[in-house]
Amino acid sequence: QVQLVESGGGLVQAGGSLRLSCAASGRTFSSYAMGWFRQAPGKEREFVAAISWSGGRTYYADSVKGRFTISRDNAKNTVYLQLNSLKPEDTAVYYCAAVPSAYSGSRQPSHYNYWGQGTQVTVSS
Repeated sequence: QVQLVESGGGLVQAGGSLRLSCAASGRTFSSYAMGWFRQAPGKEREFVAAISWSGGRTYYADSVKGRFTISRDNAKNTVYLQLNSLKPEDTAVYYCAAVPSAYSGSRQPSHYNYWGQGTQVTVSS
């Protein structure tokens, strides 16, 4: 069992930055690959980024590549998402999720076993 709690969201102007954190409970955190998804009002949940259990491999949606960076610290049971050069279209609730390592890098929400409650990111123009 893994419980996930996101933090770090907020209101920021276009071009600004935020750092999201996702703290995980449970001693098996390092055995899971992790992902970040987002959902804007009236839209489906979409893949943002993912990272392997070791942190050695990362994956990004084309829309955020070069602007967002995913990382993890297994000693702290935490995964991060650094958001730079934010745009109004990045406004959404951001969720972290855990997936078995066999599905590392998956862009399918259905592959992920555990989800956090989400944190709101709002980018003003």
